[in-house]
Amino acid sequence: MSYAKVLCVGLVGVTGHLVEVEADLAAGLPAVIISGLPDTTLHEARDRVRAAIVNSGQHWPNRRITVNLLPATLPKVGSGFDLAVATALLGGTGELPLAPVDGVALLGELGLDGTVRPVRGLLPMVVAAARAGVTQVVVPAANAAEAAVVPGVRVKAVDTLHRLISFIRGADELLDPPPPKPGTVQAGPDLADVAGQAFGKRAMEIAAAGGHHLALIGPPGAGKTMLAERLPGLLPPLDDTAALEVSALHSIAGVLPPGSALLRRPPFQAPHHSATVASLVGGGSGLARPGAVSLAHHGVLFLDEAPEFHSRVLDSLRQPLEKGRVLITRALGVTEYPARCQLVLAANPCPCARPAGDQLCECPPLVRRRYRSRLSGPLMDRIDLQVSLTALRAVDLMTNQTPAEPTATVAARVAAAREAARQRWAGQGWRTNSVVPGPALRRPPWRLPAGETAALRRRLDVGAISARGFDRILRLAWSIADLDGRSRPDSADIDEAIQLRTGEL
Repeated sequence: MSYAKVLCVGLVGVTGHLVEVEADLAAGLPAVIISGLPDTTLHEARDRVRAAIVNSGQHWPNRRITVNLLPATLPKVGSGFDLAVATALLGGTGELPLAPVDGVALLGELGLDGTVRPVRGLLPMVVAAARAGVTQVVVPAANAAEAAVVPGVRVKAVDTLHRLISFIRGADELLDPPPPKPGTVQAGPDLADVAGQAFGKRAMEIAAAGGHHLALIGPPGAGKTMLAERLPGLLPPLDDTAALEVSALHSIAGVLPPGSALLRRPPFQAPHHSATVASLVGGGSGLARPGAVSLAHHGVLFLDEAPEFHSRVLDSLRQPLEKGRVLITRALGVTEYPARCQLVLAANPCPCARPAGDQLCECPPLVRRRYRSRLSGPLMDRIDLQVSLTALRAVDLMTNQTPAEPTATVAARVAAAREAARQRWAGQGWRTNSVVPGPALRRPPWRLPAGETAALRRRLDVGAISARGFDRILRLAWSIADLDGRSRPDSADIDEAIQLRTGEL
């Protein structure tokens, strides 16, 4: 037999596709040709596969070898095809009967000594295989725990190519994945550790309840970073669908902890202000990889010292904040990653950043305006809550006050508010107030009475807020009502929402 075929999985962005790996051995000058839009890493597989086969005690056929990856129009990226290529090639020699792996997806990278090494993005690969009807996959031993979390698929692991060959010949058994670890949610920093800043804590609670974006502006030491780091703890744990999406993105990026179960805690990403556009929204050569905004999917993206980021980097977030996804076009194709996260910006009021705030500021008005203008108007218009924090006083730090509310107490209120919003919008498919389209809030049955929105409409008419800001204030008002246990917002909720967005009393 000079032809053989096995199954593998390829990734384009976060979407996996079943790939048929064909091998044909023909008479002619010895050569290995790989077709089907392989990238550079996959082109180099011919040398890795040859060394792995020889060092596993098998004979290398000195024939003209053609390896084809179907569908040929789909770009193939990465080293996860090595194990399938080696198996198909050995099956094509006629020395390895492939019946035991018929309909089985083979995933893994080969070392020169025949070891099967882990690959990035294996979790979405196994998910794609399951959706395509594959019921069994063979994965690297180091990826076995990651693959085992996908329901409906039988996972077997290999540590060497020799073990897989012995299994196919009936002389050995494949490895079982390790027992799953309990999917516990690790506790983060406690909100009770933040001194003072009652207004900032209230804004954090509302942001968590509705999934709103938040900007914290205040002098150094006011607690901006401490508040932002505690926001993930206020969010509900990820459900199965969200946990699978988040874990898949971290798997593609290669940052999923080895041997871990699905990620249940909302992720927290805090890139340095020197981050590039590619690192923030995704990019790289060939098909783009996910950036920080996608790794924060269903969680929090925190930009500390936001005015220090390049303006082009900040403005690249405008589309992801609106659409909840990132669409990156490259020469090899278009890659889409989900990016439904909460953005938290932290900024000083001016470059000198005196701890006492404006009282001792040495910056001329023009310098202050130029510094704040680094956060562009279109970007800030997409930030629901824009909160100014004041400098802490000694009484906030030293006085034995009533203990502040811990994260668990506030998180319970947030969970109740989110459940109320989920039930209200269930028929439309929305889960949080922040994603409800503006027209839905301005039409019956959800339109609020004219008397309650009079102050808001006046600000729109005089140009104090934009139409986008009008809708975002309405969403904030609904989140405030949900936190207070009321079915609809009233004029007081509208006034508080206006204050949280504009700073006006």
